[in-house]
Amino acid sequence: MATTLHLVGDPDADALLASDPLALLIGMLLDQQVPMESAFAGPKKLVDRIGSLDVRAIAEMPEDDFLAICSTPPAVHRFPGSMGKRIQSMCSYIVDEWDGRADAIWTDGDPDGREVLKRLKALPGYGDQKARIFLALLGKQMGVEPAGWRDAAGSYGDDGSRRSIADVVDATSLGEVREFKKAAKRAAKESAGS
Repeated sequence: MATTLHLVGDPDADALLASDPLALLIGMLLDQQVPMESAFAGPKKLVDRIGSLDVRAIAEMPEDDFLAICSTPPAVHRFPGSMGKRIQSMCSYIVDEWDGRADAIWTDGDPDGREVLKRLKALPGYGDQKARIFLALLGKQMGVEPAGWRDAAGSYGDDGSRRSIADVVDATSLGEVREFKKAAKRAAKESAGS
């Protein structure tokens, strides 16, 4: 993974995301109930505290120790306990199912877009939407373009869209994604109220 990302707005955090598949997966896992750039800053906080993102070390660390690391201010997430458990669960899954190689999820066996989506949805903490957004992030910004990835990512794979973190390439696009999300929430509230 050799690319430049602008998901956090911090060069060191963005460089980590661009170079470490596990960091990118953790950032996406944390992307709920917090601003996008805060979620994707989480992996850098972990590296600063434990030295690296070693999937086996995280999976095998005593839960209380890992949760304390996640809770240290500034916390890795606004819900450090539950999200810390999800990070450890995902790391254990990657160790068990992918021999500790996060990128194997989208590289092993030359999978097509539907297969990568299926593999992402199997990750603890990843539902359909999160998996589709991550697949779009891989395709749009990481150069990972398995056959049919745009279709598998759904509307998140649309060229030129401003729907998710997959579309954030600078401060301007971050603002556009935020506006899209606000408009979508307004529309959902209005349709629920009618």
